[in-house]
Amino acid sequence: MQQLSTPSRTPLPVAAPALAVDARLTPGYYIEPGGLGPCIESVLASCGTVFDIKAAVALLLDAPAVYGLSATRGVIEDGADVVGEVIVEAGARVEAGARIVGPVLICSGATVAAGALVRDHSVIGPGCQIGFGAEITRSLLAGGCFAKHPCFVGDSVIGRRVNLGSFCSTTGLRCDRGPVTEPAVDEITVILDGDRIRTGQTKFGAVIGDGVALPAGTVLSPGTLIGPGTVIYPHNQVGGFLPTGSRVR
Repeated sequence: MQQLSTPSRTPLPVAAPALAVDARLTPGYYIEPGGLGPCIESVLASCGTVFDIKAAVALLLDAPAVYGLSATRGVIEDGADVVGEVIVEAGARVEAGARIVGPVLICSGATVAAGALVRDHSVIGPGCQIGFGAEITRSLLAGGCFAKHPCFVGDSVIGRRVNLGSFCSTTGLRCDRGPVTEPAVDEITVILDGDRIRTGQTKFGAVIGDGVALPAGTVLSPGTLIGPGTVIYPHNQVGGFLPTGSRVR
């Protein structure tokens, strides 16, 4: 890993405001942006809808030096398997036995523990704890998230203080049209008030708002949107749109 000085950070370009965007599709509906650090705040501010976040993260991580992310100042323990461009901010730690495949950003105060796997185009936000058996790929974890047990988060946006119980999984790929193919060809859509909303993506897992806890074993359908403060009781599968403060039994 290169030890470079950190230039001043350039904000991501802010998308022009779209006409009549439903507030329930905006990043601000799910995540309070303040205090997450300039990188994550810049990503969220640049996106008109939650469906833009994956592309904004890719823009950030594919050109990290442009946004002042070329320095590795955190701790990467001997025995960690780190491949590609992996940026570990001061105060973050990658433990021996963890595997990181860049481009990945691990923010201040985050820990990726032994046995965890973090794959390309993921941002592990400040204070997040990624534990043994957890796999994160192409996702943004905003801050203070717990994924301390075996679970899978892919193609998703996870808000503040979200807890992912053991064996929770997002599902980002349609499998209702016969054999799965790679690359995927079927677009993921979201149903909101009976209307089918296009995501523009063939892999899109879930958006989980601040303060949500997923009980162990919960599986989220593709295109699930969960508003902040939602309480989900033990459940096998959850999907669709759950507004702020929902109760799911």
